Amino acid sequence: MSEGYVLEIKPSARRQSSRAGEWVHEEGPRRLFESKALAREWASQRRVGVWVQDAAPHDTSGVDGYLVGGQRAGTARRTGRQTSL
Repeated sequence: MSEGYVLEIKPSARRQSSRAGEWVHEEGPRRLFESKALAREWASQRRVGVWVQDAAPHDTSGVDGYLVGGQRAGTARRTGRQTSL
């Protein structure tokens, strides 16, 4: 891995956040941050439904984490909505 925290924006995040999609269109799918904390702060500004997920230890992509989107597990419980299994 490199100095800092390399974040790759996944298609799921682009579908969830138009701002994330705009970033990829203008700058490419990866972004370098000084730290994971700064990457998470940037992600929180992309709107609801996206978050930073660390890359698995065996991931050979060269990134430290991914910006992913969708509904997180347990969200339905917190909001009181029902989901199917």
